[in-house]
Amino acid sequence: MSYTKYGISPQLVERIKLKMKQPAMKERVKQIVDGVTKADLQNRQTVRRLLRKVTSALNESISAQQEEAIVQFVLAQKIDPNNTFHLLKLWGMFR
Repeated sequence: MSYTKYGISPQLVERIKLKMKQPAMKERVKQIVDGVTKADLQNRQTVRRLLRKVTSALNESISAQQEEAIVQFVLAQKIDPNNTFHLLKLWGMFR
């Protein structure tokens, strides 16, 4: 679990995964990230804004330290949402 190397707690990830199994929550998050590009996911401010929107939609509160860890994780992954391999890699990390 490479996200733990960034200081992201497994308990937080489990809570989010549980909430994402609810169709209504999942749909809200899908609407927020719809149209996100690789450039967006490499821009610190955009990632931070998306993270805040998603945590708000999921009724999750995270500390500034957790927020910074998640932003660092996303930037380090160099995610391309149009690349199926990247998406499968992420899916495998959080199954």
